[in-house]
Amino acid sequence: MFHDYEREKQVVQKLRESRQQIRDQLAKAIVGQHDVIEQVLTALLAGGHCLITGAPGLAKTLLVKSIAQIFHLNFQRIQFTPDLMPADITGTEILEETTAGRRAMTFVQGPIFANVILADEINRTPPKTQAALLEAMQEHQVTAAGKRYPLAPPFFVLATQNPIEMEGTYPLPEAQLDRFMFNVVVNYLPEDDEITVVERTTAGRPEPIEALFTGEDVLAFHEVVRSVPVAREVIQYAVRIASMSRPGQTGTPDFINQYVSWGAGTRASQYLVLGAKSRALLQGRSHVSVEDIRASAIPVLRHRVLVNYKAEAEGKSVDSLIRQLIDVVPTPTSK
Repeated sequence: MFHDYEREKQVVQKLRESRQQIRDQLAKAIVGQHDVIEQVLTALLAGGHCLITGAPGLAKTLLVKSIAQIFHLNFQRIQFTPDLMPADITGTEILEETTAGRRAMTFVQGPIFANVILADEINRTPPKTQAALLEAMQEHQVTAAGKRYPLAPPFFVLATQNPIEMEGTYPLPEAQLDRFMFNVVVNYLPEDDEITVVERTTAGRPEPIEALFTGEDVLAFHEVVRSVPVAREVIQYAVRIASMSRPGQTGTPDFINQYVSWGAGTRASQYLVLGAKSRALLQGRSHVSVEDIRASAIPVLRHRVLVNYKAEAEGKSVDSLIRQLIDVVPTPTSK
């Protein structure tokens, strides 16, 4: 936590003054997708990882690369395939000759040693390779030949999944999905935005994106996000949203018991509050509101709430059930 109040004020002021600059820089490369951009930025400033779901060709890679450029972070894209091995991600030891004429094992870093990792189609690689990435996400380190190698902060993973092609994939287990702060869904653009994309990409080269921050700024944002005050009633509201998503519990709505097989755990409550703090700061506010919790609910819960076969048969999507849940959770009187 910040102990220097003046330094904290400077960091908050810098972020507030740069909000429009961030949007202007991203607009050079990305058309539309305002909700997606806000959610990814919210997770980045909070220090959380994102799972992103969308069909091919919707500029997922471009978005992540552009954000990395704005924050002046080292970016690496890893294409996950069925034959990808853990060492292809983390790195491996090789035998090298030293200056003294002897041979020794030297660790060669893999692409995971970057600030922003785009794990493309993470569900196309076997669980052993998925686990290598997920260990790095949780522990911020990799283990090779019994030795631990720390990853330089900030460290941010955005993993993509293709919702169309499921044949030959290895879906992430629920316990591993829980390590992602948000599940961000990228949809097709409206016609006007798609026309703009086609005009831009078939005309000339896009304007270069300028760096507005440094890695040190991002770490400072992580600290100041956690220092944003939030009323106990608002935290209670977030906890109730998560707890009422669990079937079979006292106070759980009937439609949750009917259509949900597994609800969100405690980490969902933590990410609801952390995401709300980050969103409030992004919008220039120094306190968290109930609306911030609601805005974070769908990306936080959609990969933690599992619907059953009855929901699928009746066309009940997880997003629609979360919206219905938000509508029935009592709103605290103190905001």
